[in-house]
Amino acid sequence: MTSPAPPAAPLRADCIADSAGGLTFDVAANGDTAAAHLVLRSRDGDGEVSLPLTPAAEGRLRAALPSTVALPEGRWDAYARVADGAPRRLVTGVTDLRSLADRAPSGLHGHVAVRIPYATRQGNLTVRSWLRAPHAETGEPRLTGTGLTVRGRVYGTQLAPGARAELRCRTGAHRVRRLDVTVDRTEFGLTVTYAALAPGAWDLWLLPAGASGPAVRVARLLDDIADKQPVLTYPRARVETPHGPVEAGPYYTRDNDLSVSVTAPSP
Repeated sequence: MTSPAPPAAPLRADCIADSAGGLTFDVAANGDTAAAHLVLRSRDGDGEVSLPLTPAAEGRLRAALPSTVALPEGRWDAYARVADGAPRRLVTGVTDLRSLADRAPSGLHGHVAVRIPYATRQGNLTVRSWLRAPHAETGEPRLTGTGLTVRGRVYGTQLAPGARAELRCRTGAHRVRRLDVTVDRTEFGLTVTYAALAPGAWDLWLLPAGASGPAVRVARLLDDIADKQPVLTYPRARVETPHGPVEAGPYYTRDNDLSVSVTAPSP
């Protein structure tokens, strides 16, 4: 009786990010490398991007995803495909994201493109991509006992004298709280007061041109953290409101957008 063939060793990919938003993938060569490609598949089923894998150092194949190649916003799982073979899921090797720390794009393209490679819980390689036009980047929120202050910068648009911000509650009709904004060229500042908010999840939006222009979700994208929600956590404050006592604090959504959670206090 013939023993079944052992499973193929996983293909490992190293990844380097550059400050322009591009990615370079190095994959360990394994046997025939004719017509090899690195394939990024949208987890939402919206398509795939195929990048040629060409010989680099001995035993290595390289693929480049330049910043000029569009990668729609979402999560993209990485595979290697050789000739007509079935694509094989890539596992994460060494990832160098140092160039993404404190990244400040010029904004001349009218949008901000962010790609952050990361390892899934299974160790597989996935790329989280954002494509925002325009974009409002927040810095580190500054917390007080009654609210928070946010300072940030806009990309791909201008801040008009009538710029403002809004907190929009996800539950309930017409639950919007308008916020005043300070403007200094491309930088903005705003303050959120918890006592003005009813219980719920409140999303923060910037209106760079006021009511006549677009609304831009305030987010934190320009660093090397693909999923901020479990990494960047903030203390909650207990305050009195017209709706009674609440506990409130900022948090990042799964898309790294900034929101404020307001809940009834813990018993």
